[in-house]
Amino acid sequence: MSGIEPLVALVLAMFLGGFVSGISGFAFSAIAGAILLQFYVPTFAVPLMAASALVAQLYGLFNLRASMEWRKGLPLIIGGVLGIPLGIFVLRSVDAHVFRIGFGIFLTVYAAYMLFWPERFSVQRSEQNAVTAAVGFAGGFVGGLTAFPGALPTIWCDLQHLPKDVKRGMTQPFIALMQFMGFFLVLLHGDLTMDFAWKFLWGLPAVVAGCILGLALFGKVNDLMFRRVVLSALLVSGVAML
Repeated sequence: MSGIEPLVALVLAMFLGGFVSGISGFAFSAIAGAILLQFYVPTFAVPLMAASALVAQLYGLFNLRASMEWRKGLPLIIGGVLGIPLGIFVLRSVDAHVFRIGFGIFLTVYAAYMLFWPERFSVQRSEQNAVTAAVGFAGGFVGGLTAFPGALPTIWCDLQHLPKDVKRGMTQPFIALMQFMGFFLVLLHGDLTMDFAWKFLWGLPAVVAGCILGLALFGKVNDLMFRRVVLSALLVSGVAML
């Protein structure tokens, strides 16, 4: 395999990850990882995706700052901050591969069901902070085990049929903070190298370009189309875990 092919794969993975993250607010690693893990070992690819996904989240937060629902999303964040360390701790004593497959099956079944029968199931909208915090805790816990903290909060918002701006406004700050915490732990571990920094800088323009295009499309889709985009991203993420 020539040296050019991994770099082309890197740029493509970063662009597609940025694009999906830009339009849906999550699923960067699920999309980018499907390509990147074919060319790089997980110990290198996962931190690279975490850093790039964090850039995508920060870009989305900045550009959509006027529509971020910080007050509504605060219970999610508080729960997630408590849940993610527990998930990382449990990761040391459970078979994370089995858990990941099981969670991947759940996401795949849920997303496929809701795509084909979108009006068959919903929950009553909840204004109780304790319920929202519990969802955030579960999302953080799952994030500590799978590096995918946004799945359960996204599903929760979807089941309540919230408008797309409210969904994005509640989940994007949560996901960004959880990804920051995860990447901070990678930094503390001290595994990053100059090659990592070089690859990150090489893929950074592709991440931003993908985010720009994705965010442009986010502004054009209606609530129904956005819901289908989110469910499709969940479906791809679930399949990627299997």
